Amino acid sequence: MTFQEKPKIPVFVLTILNRLKKSGHEAFIVGGAVRDMIMSRPVMDWDITTSAAPEKIMTIFQDTRHFALKHDTVTLVADGKLYEVTPFKTASEYGTSLEEDLGHRDFTVNAMAYEPEKAVTIDPYGGRKDIERKLVRAVDNPRERFLEDPLRLLRAVRVAVDLRFKIEDETQAVVTEMADQIAGVAKERVRDELMKILMCPRPSMGFNLMKRMALLDFFLPELLEGYGRKQNPQYHRYTIFKHVMETVDRVEADPVMRLTALLHDIAKPRVREKIAGRFRFYGHEEASADLAAEMMGRLKFSNDMVGQVSHLIRHHMIGYDSKWGDSAVRRLIRRVGPENMDRFLAFRRADLLAHGIEDVQMPLLTELEGRVQKMIDKPLAVTPGDLAVNGSTVMEALNLSPGPRIGKILEQLMEKVIDHPSWNTREKLLALLAEMKT
Repeated sequence: MTFQEKPKIPVFVLTILNRLKKSGHEAFIVGGAVRDMIMSRPVMDWDITTSAAPEKIMTIFQDTRHFALKHDTVTLVADGKLYEVTPFKTASEYGTSLEEDLGHRDFTVNAMAYEPEKAVTIDPYGGRKDIERKLVRAVDNPRERFLEDPLRLLRAVRVAVDLRFKIEDETQAVVTEMADQIAGVAKERVRDELMKILMCPRPSMGFNLMKRMALLDFFLPELLEGYGRKQNPQYHRYTIFKHVMETVDRVEADPVMRLTALLHDIAKPRVREKIAGRFRFYGHEEASADLAAEMMGRLKFSNDMVGQVSHLIRHHMIGYDSKWGDSAVRRLIRRVGPENMDRFLAFRRADLLAHGIEDVQMPLLTELEGRVQKMIDKPLAVTPGDLAVNGSTVMEALNLSPGPRIGKILEQLMEKVIDHPSWNTREKLLALLAEMKT
């Protein structure tokens, strides 16, 4: 397989190669960039490998903004984009040749290099042939490659799902055999690889692969608790695990949405009860929000991300019907937050579609979406900060000192305004405060 058309290589990449060569070093485009050029896919990351040591790379590019977070990689910054330049390496130290470097890369489809000046592709491990066969295959000895970096166990899944390839049989067998090694990888690295899988077009392919190869056992065991667990056929066609996978595939490729979909029913197996012949999951949204926060904390997600995801999970069971008054809809908006409503309603739609049956709640959700949109389009008070009066006004009107009581009074006023939005004027709220005084 050759390039279907001459690859378009950024000027800065060519500049990197030329400057390294003029300084007496070998330099090649390497890895996923070569694979993606062969497949006519957009290249997201440009990586260069070179015979130069890190110190020499930094000297050559001392006039270019750069940093070195990894001990052997120099990252150059140009036009807001990052370009990684890495010395030839073996498993533990710098290598002496390109072939040696490629022999210690993860998969054959990533173990190719390209020399633009001569238009030559170096492919000692059959990466192009594996692209034709749609295979993810470890370079040379799978066990050795995974021992070099056990994160590659997860990366095999990510590359397969991203490219829609199959993992080669021997490689898959070794992943399964060595799955427990993923437990020893830094949690931040596991988290980042997990997110890359979640952001693929069909994440369920990756999770089903991880289930089959026993990887989930060692970093997301809670997800397996829903495997094979039936739900009420009146509302759900699928088991808990299958429903979650359907939901993940249906939400947009947004980190918060995908994580919410993945974890929204995570505690369902733990609260599952059979009452009068039917499964019940009372309080599963609260329990799932708490368990999701615990799991995300374990994987070192930021507090902000944990908060956003657990908040959406905690409120995802709406219970809406057409009899709701406008004040009930406004309370929902207040509870979820106006800034979260688009994500919240989109997630809920995906959740309902993932039931696998025609759900009576779907037309109700459409109705609710319309009502919410009309309310959000207008000025809407949902927090005490939106009121026409503040704490100072309350203290002055009621002759009170600062303290918790001020917040409670503002909350009382907020409840009045939720029921009567037109009351959110200074005059009306002062009148309500006067009534409290008497």
